[in-house]
Amino acid sequence: MKRNLLLMFAFLLASIGIASAQQTITVTGTVVAESDGQPVAGAYVLVNGTTIGTITDAEGRFGIKAVPADAKEIIVTFLGMRTASAKVSAEPLHIVMYEDANVLEGVVVTGMQKMDKRLFTGSTAKVDAEKAKLDGVPEISRALEGRASGVSVQNVSGTFGTAPKIRVRGATSIYGSSKPLWVVDGVIMEDVVEVDADQLSSGDASTLISSAIAGLNSDDIESFQILKDGSATSIYGARAMAGVIVVTTKRGSAGSSRISYTGEFTTRLKPSYRNFNIMNSQEQMSIYRELEQKGWLNYANIANASESGIYGKMYNMITNGTLLNTEASKNDYLRQAEYRNTDWFDLLFSNALQHNHSVSMSSGNDKSQYYASISAMLDPGWTNQSKVNRYTANLNANYNILKWLSFNMITSASYRKQMAPGTLSSDIDVVSGEVKRDFDINPYSYALNTSRVLDPNEFYTRNYAKFNIMHELENNYMEFDVTDMKFQGEFKVKPLAGLEMGVVGAVKYSASAQQHYITDFSNQAQAYRAMPTTTIRDANSFLYTDPDDPYALPITVLPDGGIYERTDFRMMSYDFRATASYNKEFNGTHIMNLFGGMELNQVERKQTWFRGWGMQYSMGEVARYAYEVFKKGAEEGSQYYTMANSLMRSVAFFANGTYSYKGRYTINGTVRYEGTNKLGKTTSSRWLPTWNVSGAWNMHEEEWMQGAWPYLSFLSLKGSYSLTADRGPASVTNSRVVISSTTPWRPSAGDQESALFVYDLENAALTYEKKHELNFGAAFGFFDNRINLEADWYKRDNYDLIGPVTTQGIGGQVVKYGNVASMGSSGVEFTLSTTNINTKDFKWTTDIIYSHSENKVTDLENMQRVIDLVSGTGFALEGYPVRSIFSIPFKGLDENGLPLFLDQDGNITSTGIYFQERDNIGFLEYSGSADPTDFGSLGNTFQWKGLKLNVFFTYSFGNVVRLDPCFRASYSDLTAMPREFKNRWVVPGDEDYTTIPVIASRNQAFNNSQLSYAYNAYNYSTERIAKGDFIRLKEVSLSYDFPKEWIKKLQMSSLSLKVQATNLALLYADKKLNGQDPEFFNTGGVATPLPKQFTMTLRMGF
Repeated sequence: MKRNLLLMFAFLLASIGIASAQQTITVTGTVVAESDGQPVAGAYVLVNGTTIGTITDAEGRFGIKAVPADAKEIIVTFLGMRTASAKVSAEPLHIVMYEDANVLEGVVVTGMQKMDKRLFTGSTAKVDAEKAKLDGVPEISRALEGRASGVSVQNVSGTFGTAPKIRVRGATSIYGSSKPLWVVDGVIMEDVVEVDADQLSSGDASTLISSAIAGLNSDDIESFQILKDGSATSIYGARAMAGVIVVTTKRGSAGSSRISYTGEFTTRLKPSYRNFNIMNSQEQMSIYRELEQKGWLNYANIANASESGIYGKMYNMITNGTLLNTEASKNDYLRQAEYRNTDWFDLLFSNALQHNHSVSMSSGNDKSQYYASISAMLDPGWTNQSKVNRYTANLNANYNILKWLSFNMITSASYRKQMAPGTLSSDIDVVSGEVKRDFDINPYSYALNTSRVLDPNEFYTRNYAKFNIMHELENNYMEFDVTDMKFQGEFKVKPLAGLEMGVVGAVKYSASAQQHYITDFSNQAQAYRAMPTTTIRDANSFLYTDPDDPYALPITVLPDGGIYERTDFRMMSYDFRATASYNKEFNGTHIMNLFGGMELNQVERKQTWFRGWGMQYSMGEVARYAYEVFKKGAEEGSQYYTMANSLMRSVAFFANGTYSYKGRYTINGTVRYEGTNKLGKTTSSRWLPTWNVSGAWNMHEEEWMQGAWPYLSFLSLKGSYSLTADRGPASVTNSRVVISSTTPWRPSAGDQESALFVYDLENAALTYEKKHELNFGAAFGFFDNRINLEADWYKRDNYDLIGPVTTQGIGGQVVKYGNVASMGSSGVEFTLSTTNINTKDFKWTTDIIYSHSENKVTDLENMQRVIDLVSGTGFALEGYPVRSIFSIPFKGLDENGLPLFLDQDGNITSTGIYFQERDNIGFLEYSGSADPTDFGSLGNTFQWKGLKLNVFFTYSFGNVVRLDPCFRASYSDLTAMPREFKNRWVVPGDEDYTTIPVIASRNQAFNNSQLSYAYNAYNYSTERIAKGDFIRLKEVSLSYDFPKEWIKKLQMSSLSLKVQATNLALLYADKKLNGQDPEFFNTGGVATPLPKQFTMTLRMGF
């Protein structure tokens, strides 16, 4: 009996054990992203209603043991994705997660790796391309204006191909470009020609090829990731001191096929004189009458003048007998001009329709995904001779060859044919300070600087030759042929769980041909043979006098034909990178990510320039040149062709490690060691280690935070300290001795000889420019992320900056380049995004961005000239911001109406300003920085069913601009004048009421040969400075997505129509600007401001 009881008790215990075992199960599965089918690593997998859960590994796999048998549901969460769920099952689960645009973006793309934002410890901003895209603006970098805190975008020129002036957290170098590094799909984009900040606003033709990404189709862009602090950029080391902008292009997704078409149709408004204070023809004629009375426009002076307008034409007609030499006839002729009021803007600008067409196709399955696109932009031109045609093609293919092996291939190509006026940019005479505009036929500059009394159908005189702007634009123009190609391939291997190895290789080729056609009948060609009178012959500086013949008279070196100039730029770059990453999660608690690799880069640049004389465009394009042109060039030491080649190589090794405890506490460290052939040959100069250490605390995941603040849905704190660097200004190459050739001056061409000279002494210690940066940031989410706030504070110390220093001249060089300067900067950034209303049919969101950045040069030993400090683009001086603008102190007008100033010797003078002064510059007044210190944006989006209204403002404060230099000691009757001249000094005593100087008489100019210094100094005085602050209505757009049930009958998957107005209004600006755009420098050349434009966009999906 006892034995039976024991057996029954044992059986009961076994039954209980079996029953207990049957009450729990193990749940396994895989989590993937819907967008690309890739595994989602680091997602939280939780059994609903319990605390049982885990985290997915690098392959997206998870396993949960001891799941209660009565559990119903598995919940999966991941930042940036919608919450997913699945029924509990003993079978492996396959869970697909969808992106959620309503929460903080959960993935940070650095160009080398993708990271969960919870584990990312740097400062970054993600900009969705679809949200930021400005339809009708093909240059994609302009779309970043106002879209990310800390990113300043100044549109110093709006001509296609020119790059805007972009700064990430302000300037990082004094003489370098401070441009951010562009990375497209993991590959660094190099500029075919390196242009610094001053050149961007110069109007030089090379700026038309200054953008490395002008060949990208904006419709192919998925997103921008802007890496701002040292922690975010440290993986790029000595390439990333000025920040990194990572561009991710679109790719195909598994399980979907789509064909899309986008058509953009844009018209641009012509500028209007209503927005400027330029005198109309009646007002201008009154000024000409005064000039005539003061001796400037009489026959004796104007008959042989280099420039003449309406008066010169009148005197020519009198000489030719086509106009009677009577007061009545002359007054009648001038009266016609007085009421002419020529609208140069209307004549030189066009409302012609620019259209951009893009077709893309995407498809994919589990084994492969494709995205392909082609586009064509056809722009007849906003101004005369500014036509642009651009064609692009793109292919992005991904192959999942094996479960552990994949291959990604990206090929892209673009071709651009562009025309531009054959204009030269303005130039500053550094001795007298005068701004010269010889051969400037920029339509915008011409319309602002040319009198409205002129007849657009008549020829006047310029550079001693006949001139008509319409005729000149037809006979003096440039053509650009620009080709960009990129071939990129990447293999990824996953030999072990959590381990991924990759190899990326890319070849990029860029070529541009700039051809300048100066035809036989252009004013520029005619100026070389203009000598109708002996007076003009002796005065024309374009003629040639043989120094070997003491009795020689000036002759032309261009008796026939015109001039042909060609500049070719070629760039071939090679990139190779090998990486390995290891991601491991331990017990659902510890997360470890390791990443390392090496990369090689090589950039070859070739430039050739050629000038051909005597090209007879009207005679079968056959050259007929005079030998004197080569004799003249040899005597001047000038060349008619040049060649320049450069080779840049670099190699780098890098490693990054991240550890996180439950995704709450994260520490990160990066180290990179690299070298480049650009810098000094000593190891300590050529090779540099850069590093970063950072950490983050996701406070919202703390258990004690759960329920403590129910309105707080997200809270993260982070901090970093780093060392990054830059290779310095592209123009500084004296890591080895630079020897150049020259042709020394000799009194006779027969005595010419070639010579070599030391252009730059070797500086073996020339090394990287460096930057230490400290950054603290916080991100908050309130009310289920309906209110999101991000804030950052940073402090930077830049040292070993490269610049010139004046020495005693040992070795034969007085000014040498070295690591001699330093600067400091700091700033704060705020981004506030709110969902104000969110119902089934209506949604209202607001985005507010504010950034403050300031810098100061702390050490700079070079000696600046007065002319450098007062010019409009800004210059560096110790103790002041990097781009500082100074002004000559204006002290009123004297009894003759001439401007008075405080000069370098402490005296009050009119003509005593010495623009070359270097020692005594303390008399100058600091006006402000050329770069804004405060900038940002305000955007509101209203969405009701399929309708969406977007209103977007940008603002900028804290900088100053130099007003256009319109005052001179002498004026011609071609000149247009601003309405300030109405308040000019006229009679003694006016100096008590006005600050506008007198129009000097010819006798005053004759008696004072230095009079031009007074008026040029006035242009650079404290009187001619204005605030650069502005508030701009950047964009207003209204779009409509047609309902699915409407378009289903048309076999379409999507159809939308959008109307957008861009740069619609300048709501606030300094009144002293009088219509001058605070962002645009009116330097002539090929530069034009951004226009006001209206765009209609049609999007269709099939």
